[in-house]
Amino acid sequence: MSEQTGYADHTYRSIMGMVGGSLLLALVVLLAADGIVNGEGRTRWVSLAALVALVPLISAFSLRPAVYAGRERLRVRNPFRTITLPWASVDGVRAAYSTEVFAGDGKYQMWAIPVSLRQRKKALRHGQNGGAAPANRPDPGAAFAPGSSGSGDHQAQADRAVDEIRALAERYSSAEGAQGAPSVRWAYEIIVPAVIGAVALLVLLLQG
Repeated sequence: MSEQTGYADHTYRSIMGMVGGSLLLALVVLLAADGIVNGEGRTRWVSLAALVALVPLISAFSLRPAVYAGRERLRVRNPFRTITLPWASVDGVRAAYSTEVFAGDGKYQMWAIPVSLRQRKKALRHGQNGGAAPANRPDPGAAFAPGSSGSGDHQAQADRAVDEIRALAERYSSAEGAQGAPSVRWAYEIIVPAVIGAVALLVLLLQG
C-alpha cells in the first residue's frame, strides 16, 4: 500500500533489496551498538558517527526506493529524491539495463524496479521476448505502443512492471487530474544526517 491514496493502485518495490538492506542495517546497528556500549574513548564517538552516516545511506538504497502508480500520476521515490510525474507529462517508459521513465527533457531511473538479465534470459528460453528496449530514447509518439517485453508467467518482473506502467500512462494521460509538469523533491531527511555523520566520522578519523 502506498503512502497516499492517490497511489494505491500499483506499488513497485524490490523485495530482494529490502531484505538485503534490512540485514545490512541490523549488522551495522549491532556493530555500532557494541562499539558505543563496550568501546572506550574515541571508539564510542567513531561508532556513533558511523551509525549516523551509514543508516540513512543503507536505508536510501534498499528500503526507500519505491514506485507508486495511481490514476493521476506516477511517483518515483529514488534514494535521494522523489519525482512526481503527472501521466500527461510521461513520454515513455523502458527497461534496458535499468528501468527509465522519460518526461519532457528529463530521464529518470526507477531504482525500485531493477532489471534482471538472468530473468530476461529465462523468459527468452521459455519462448518469450525478453523485452530489451532500444538503447536510444523512445519515440514519444510510439512510447505507449504494446510493449516488446512479451507477456505471461515467464516474463521478467521489470518488463512486466514497465508494461503495466505504460498501460496506466496510456489509460490516464488524458484525464483532467493527470495534467501538469514533473516535479522533483530532494530527500533532505536522508541527505542531512548522512552528511553530518560522514563529516563527523572524517573529523574523528583525521584526529587519529
